[in-house]
Amino acid sequence: MNDNGAVIRKAIEWRGAPMALATVVSTWGSAPRPRGSHMIVHADGRFEGSISGGCVEGDVLQRAAEVIAGRGAHVARYGVADGDAWDVGLPCGGEIAVLIQPVGDPGFAPALFDRIETESARGRAVTLATDLDAGVTREMAGDGAFLNRYDPPRRLFIVGAVQIAQSLVPLARAIGVTPVVIDPRGRFLTEERFPGVELDDRWPDEAIAARHPGESTAVVTLSHDIKIDDPALVAALRAPTGYIAALGSRKSHAARLARLGDMGFTQTDLARIDGPAGIDIGAVGAAEIALSISAGMIAGFNAQR
Repeated sequence: MNDNGAVIRKAIEWRGAPMALATVVSTWGSAPRPRGSHMIVHADGRFEGSISGGCVEGDVLQRAAEVIAGRGAHVARYGVADGDAWDVGLPCGGEIAVLIQPVGDPGFAPALFDRIETESARGRAVTLATDLDAGVTREMAGDGAFLNRYDPPRRLFIVGAVQIAQSLVPLARAIGVTPVVIDPRGRFLTEERFPGVELDDRWPDEAIAARHPGESTAVVTLSHDIKIDDPALVAALRAPTGYIAALGSRKSHAARLARLGDMGFTQTDLARIDGPAGIDIGAVGAAEIALSISAGMIAGFNAQR
């Protein structure tokens, strides 16, 4: 998964200024950044993002300035086989190919940044196709086009403001997942117990549906109250939620699946629920259970690749 969110937001902020966009289109070996990684460059020299972690950014910035000045889109290749590898190459031993294209038409149309941002807010991914020879990016794919998928930011909807949730919040943040704690019980859902976290006191089915969970969203139920957990699972199952998990014993999970089955969900639907939640690490205590849930969530997200 590429973290291009900051680049997209910066491109929208700089709208109207001449810009160039650098994109990693191929990698070999120990490449420092994955395919699809972006760096946006402003005409005044400012930039956002990274295509190599610092190894070749200087050369790419120069090429971006040339593209902004009128040079056509082109692909630059970097690797240790280059004669000047230690100056503008990759000492780590990998190789990358980077497309530098203008932001505009032809090139990467500014409206595409808006498209990505809008769909991301709805929990949806966008895939764009780039003709590397022409340096033109569109939504419609063509033969031999480079495809780049823009996933929404990863989110975790924690249902039940319990002790495990207090451990799960910082773990989610540490791995780049934005947590939201949902619980209609005001005594549980307090700023004192969850400082600096987005809190939602609506009933879980309403709260989850309103937030449009998609493939980059996880829903984990922790309350042990079927009046709270079951509606949350129903809402998660009715959406293309990327990871769904429910805390509880195997016996309670079997009863849960029976209830949901009576509501009309199929065995295929119910198989989407990870229950008991998380990877079995013999967890004891809230913090270890939160760790196992975090691992299960990441495994679920990554299985979609």
